[in-house]
Amino acid sequence: MDYERDAAHPDLSQVSAEELGGMLVETYQVDVSERHATTRFRAAIEEAAGERQPRYTPDVCRRLFEMLVETAEQRGWADLTFGLATLECCTGPLPDVSEPARRLVGLLLEKDTVRQPYALLAVAGLADEATLRAAVERLSQDVGPVVADEIAVIAALGRAERARLSEIDRSDRFSSPPPSLTDAWRGAAETAAYVAFARRALEAAADRTDAIRAGEIPYRADKAFTDREVVSLGQAARVALLRDEPWLPELFDRLLPGVAIAPTPARTVPSQALLYELVRAAQDFPTPELVTATRTVRGNVRHAGVPKQLDKMLKKVEAALAERTDVALRLPRLGFGDDGVLRRKAGDYEAVVTVAENATLSWEKDGRPLRSLPAPVRRDHAALVKELRELVKRVNAQLVTLARALEGGFTVDAVHPYGWWRTELAGHPQARTLVRRLIWEIEVAPGEWQAVLPEAGDLPDAPDAAAVRLWHPLRSGPDSVRAWRDLLTERRIRQPFKQAFREIYLLTPAEEETRVYSNRFAAHLVHYRRMFALFRARGWTSGRLGPWDDGDGDAAERTLAAGEWQVRFFHTWYDWADGDELASTDQVRFARRSDGAWREAPLADVPPLVFSEAMRDIDLFVGVTSIAADPDWTDAGPGRTYWERAGFAELTESAASRRDALERIVPRLEIADRCSLDGRFLIVRGDLRTYRIHLGSANILMEPDGSYLCVVPVRDKRDKDDGRVFLPFEDDRLSLILSKAFLLAADARITDGSILAQITRS
Repeated sequence: MDYERDAAHPDLSQVSAEELGGMLVETYQVDVSERHATTRFRAAIEEAAGERQPRYTPDVCRRLFEMLVETAEQRGWADLTFGLATLECCTGPLPDVSEPARRLVGLLLEKDTVRQPYALLAVAGLADEATLRAAVERLSQDVGPVVADEIAVIAALGRAERARLSEIDRSDRFSSPPPSLTDAWRGAAETAAYVAFARRALEAAADRTDAIRAGEIPYRADKAFTDREVVSLGQAARVALLRDEPWLPELFDRLLPGVAIAPTPARTVPSQALLYELVRAAQDFPTPELVTATRTVRGNVRHAGVPKQLDKMLKKVEAALAERTDVALRLPRLGFGDDGVLRRKAGDYEAVVTVAENATLSWEKDGRPLRSLPAPVRRDHAALVKELRELVKRVNAQLVTLARALEGGFTVDAVHPYGWWRTELAGHPQARTLVRRLIWEIEVAPGEWQAVLPEAGDLPDAPDAAAVRLWHPLRSGPDSVRAWRDLLTERRIRQPFKQAFREIYLLTPAEEETRVYSNRFAAHLVHYRRMFALFRARGWTSGRLGPWDDGDGDAAERTLAAGEWQVRFFHTWYDWADGDELASTDQVRFARRSDGAWREAPLADVPPLVFSEAMRDIDLFVGVTSIAADPDWTDAGPGRTYWERAGFAELTESAASRRDALERIVPRLEIADRCSLDGRFLIVRGDLRTYRIHLGSANILMEPDGSYLCVVPVRDKRDKDDGRVFLPFEDDRLSLILSKAFLLAADARITDGSILAQITRS
């Protein structure tokens, strides 16, 4: 292959799948020798391989295995998964690679650390029985019984099954391109012998932690499992979670406390590594039971640093669960009655756990409610009190998980059978109050959908098999949307997430012009650390940016629609400002999964719900983290120019939704006679001045000269919702705007010197 041709901008569109495979193999050789190809050309080949599946001739496959031997000799490492992948995509009879496979395994077994153990076993099987036995013996040394069992299971598989399992060796991959995460794990989940091992391994792990708790095995902090056992148990958990095995919930209720809570008063854990590995498995294939078990453990663990780390990880788990709608809506009843109430006797007293917007615990005596926990109950029934408090935590965790899962179902357009929905969601003891505050559509006749808010009316008659789905404003006309918003406001029904007031994002003429990318949220300056944290909270993945080599730009990614679509939000590191990092936002692009690879798609091809929900997330990222929403911004230069321009700009969809809500809220306020809406501003008439509060940034201008008023909010959770104003959905910016309106309507009573000085200056 001639690497000297236009290496900077290669055109690979006309290259056949076999030619592309040959180029990819040669690129591997070039990467090893570091003699020829430019980085840009190598990246172009890998990108082309990601868009369409390369194929490999028998000669190319044989040559690659010889190159892998050369690599192992030179560097002590070789990408075995790449070699196995070429054989799976070979265009002819499989070549005899037994000799290079034998040499390759021999070289790698001499190393202190053996990488890609599953792939190594698969390659050893290509050599001969003696090589395979040597690999099994080496990989089973000093790794613990769980790993030894796993290695024996894999060694006994056939060639194709071993090759399929090797795909889950996710580290140290070269290219080729790898299959999707789910596709790779599905191979393991369809291998009967490995599925049996997965259950055996997890049960053995739970038995071991039970023995540690019982004192049958001496306790040593973080030493309950070997490093390699942690990896193998993580693999086993992923297989079982992907299959949604019915025995898992009970097992996790044993295993998670066993690895997270020491059998002594020490603030240590039996295996912090396995705890985190199990939660990482839940990020890949979540179930509601594992989320609940993790939240329960998080509340009980004594190690100081573990709860904070679990909180970060749980955000990713819940975002992933929202996409796995086939299991996400499953809830145990936990002994509650159909009315959402659970009662337990405690001597002369009775505990009452009630599920409304959330779960609460109260106490009664002779049917009369008490203001606090009775002293006799605290003294004589401490175990029951602890149990019920844990139950309240668990139910509230389930409600959070359910709300996330329902909202995530928008992008997959999740549909449920009416009979199941009526009993397992709308009639479920814990879920009912949450579900009934949402608007649903029921297919009462083929193609005829009837929208209903269970909290405000009766359910229609429809067959049990009729389809039910969450209502979305994108599928409704403006009059219908307006009517639902009015109804929620009039009846003071607060939805568990923004639905009736949900923003919708339609393709713009500018996006039709750019075709494959959107600049709608480009050219904003944002607080980078805050945006990076939001990425994680909303289930997006992104590399960490910074002023280092290759750290200046990245694309945050999220998969939507059950893994069928991917959205990428490009951003670059910008500068430092007052010790804070700034980033600049750029394009948004979409890709569709096809033949195991992502292929960029025109914006017009993206399903409207997928497009709208993805752009809604990005609007949130920019709206919350933009320096334009920072009332205390003082830096000069380009940042100040952007702040002045964006801080009072035209309203985005999220700000427009906020305005729509204020149109309904303001007339009900005690300061209604001092407030009015004017375009992008809420106008507030005080005694000293009149103020214009921007509905996007919440920044304030004062009349008559348009001077800026800096009011830095006091962040106090107690002030978040004091009950004075009903809000149909939770929105921190809306709450901030209203709090500023109440402050400025009574500006004559303001005592803060810095605010008064700005208002009263000439």
